[in-house]
Amino acid sequence: MTSASASTPSPVQLPGTDCLIRPQVSLAEFTSYRVGGMAQWYTAPRNWDELQATFEWFSSQDLPLTLLGAGSNLLVSDRGIPGLVVGTRYLRRTHFDPETARITASAGEPIARIAWQAAKRGWRGLEWAVGIPGMVGGAVVMNAGAHNRCVAEYLVSAIVLSPDGTLETLTAQDLNYSYRTSNLQGDKRLVVEATFQLQPGFSRGEVMETTTRNLNQRKSSQPYDRPSCGSVFRNPKPQAAGWLIEQLGLKGYRIGNAEVSMRHANFILNCGNAKADDIFRLIRHVQEKVEDRWAVLLEPEVKMLGEFLA
Repeated sequence: MTSASASTPSPVQLPGTDCLIRPQVSLAEFTSYRVGGMAQWYTAPRNWDELQATFEWFSSQDLPLTLLGAGSNLLVSDRGIPGLVVGTRYLRRTHFDPETARITASAGEPIARIAWQAAKRGWRGLEWAVGIPGMVGGAVVMNAGAHNRCVAEYLVSAIVLSPDGTLETLTAQDLNYSYRTSNLQGDKRLVVEATFQLQPGFSRGEVMETTTRNLNQRKSSQPYDRPSCGSVFRNPKPQAAGWLIEQLGLKGYRIGNAEVSMRHANFILNCGNAKADDIFRLIRHVQEKVEDRWAVLLEPEVKMLGEFLA
């Protein structure tokens, strides 16, 4: 009989660092949905040296690569993810340049924190980002936005790391931004850091007031009491996804422990020990009902990783 320890690979210590690449790590704790299976391999570098060492190890392996930020716009399969999952949550460093009003932030820095820090300086531009739960890296990749504003309007450049270890500086134009997407979506390049251009010289109180109002508006209209991924679907035109879903009476509809939010119909909640498959099936059910009634196929904003049961 084979023991569990014999069948599970040992962690890999990356040379010259304190970084471990660990086998069979649950991803549920790293996603806002609190669901998902195991990563075949997982690591979360804490600095540039560890990040480089991680990519050097990866380049010597025949494995798929998945990049994981805050996990706030993500649905991970109950069956897990093969290959290496690299978490960026510990890559945190921010520089505010008072002469240019530019902010340079590492991939793991929460975008909401940067928005607050900018507001306290009287810099306009990121007031809309205060309620966004993601990190800088993911925000750049998906062109995160709210209140009719988005990353593409303020991004100066992003430094990305390729799996082969090469660095490249890309402008907003290079990223070919459109609604909630860029050409980094589905790409294996990692956003290392990004620089944003803001507008200085405004009253600190004014900017703080706008920022606080935006946050309160999100809190009053969106559910924060249960795990979710934020908005599940991209908004089609001319009607918002939430409006289409609400008109069908789907608020409160459940599959397993996944439920369409009563507060905002474009949110699907984990109401307690939901499975990723519950959420996935509910997403598909909503899509089918909306398409049958409105002839509109709702496109998921949430990114799905792994295999799901229909």
